[in-house]
Amino acid sequence: MTPDRSAPRRRARLAALGGYAPARVVTNAEIERRVDTTDEWIRTRTGIRERRYAAPDETTADMAAVAAERVLASAGLPSAEVDMVIVPTATPDALFPATAAIVADRIGARRAAAYDLSAACSGFVYALAQATALVEAGMAGNVLVVGSEVLSRVTDHDDRATCILFADGAGGALVTAGDAETTTGFLAFDLGADGSGADQLVLPVGGDRRLAAAGGAPADACIRMDGPAVFRFATRVMVESAQRLLDGLSMGIADIDLVVAHQANSRIMDHAAERLGIPPERLFNNLELFGNTSSASIPMALAQARDAGRLSPGDMLLLVGFGGGLTWASSVVRYEPLGEEHQWA
Repeated sequence: MTPDRSAPRRRARLAALGGYAPARVVTNAEIERRVDTTDEWIRTRTGIRERRYAAPDETTADMAAVAAERVLASAGLPSAEVDMVIVPTATPDALFPATAAIVADRIGARRAAAYDLSAACSGFVYALAQATALVEAGMAGNVLVVGSEVLSRVTDHDDRATCILFADGAGGALVTAGDAETTTGFLAFDLGADGSGADQLVLPVGGDRRLAAAGGAPADACIRMDGPAVFRFATRVMVESAQRLLDGLSMGIADIDLVVAHQANSRIMDHAAERLGIPPERLFNNLELFGNTSSASIPMALAQARDAGRLSPGDMLLLVGFGGGLTWASSVVRYEPLGEEHQWA
């Protein structure tokens, strides 16, 4: 990746989307056979009816590569023209090499720079902010951002508080250079972190194939969560971050065509929708089918919204992420696809 200092002024453009969900469907009925819970209890408190788990031979990189290929197919962009691959993930294949480097090789983007980003469930929007900065500074022309997680491998499946929530999947987006006169692109970001709450949501290990062979991580190395504390943080910060962003842009919810939040809990999204005045038809929710996929949740939701006819070229989006760190990240962006839109599956 070589900076192009001679490039004319340009704006970063949200140019393509893609997603991938593993084949294995895990229903609430399956979970209630293992822990003391019921389908009704899970649906009432989370909004989740089922989720997907990766196959034993599937890793974060494997899923990310599929999602990445679907993003590029939607854009009609050859992989050789990708300048940077960023993989936000809490479950990398290894500490190094970066999962992003493996993905870049798999898809044939062999001249691209590549790195992973760790911001938990806020990671996708954090990575979009970095992609935007790279593009608008002339450091890159095409940046591929792919959130991918195998949370099922780092979940204690005997812990009712977490096993009902977390799941696997991948989703991505292409951020590319657009003409500043004709591209709206990313209007603003609101990013932040509060490390004083770091112990409220913790994951000590990654998610590679060896854990699958071992039956998952040991219980003391799995996701640990203070559910009530995280709920209080999320319901507060989601509203504050989104409102701060809209106020800074002199915009209101009426200017937003679709709100896509991190798919963590339907009660959190419903609370934010009520506080911000978001009509139900402008809040996208796929939590029922996919559960909480951390950094993959927003791009998976975006791709599914497109496939369902809920997202159209030219729509103005409000993206809101929140998660471990504790972190938060919001953005307002217009969806301006490059080419023919492809369904993710």
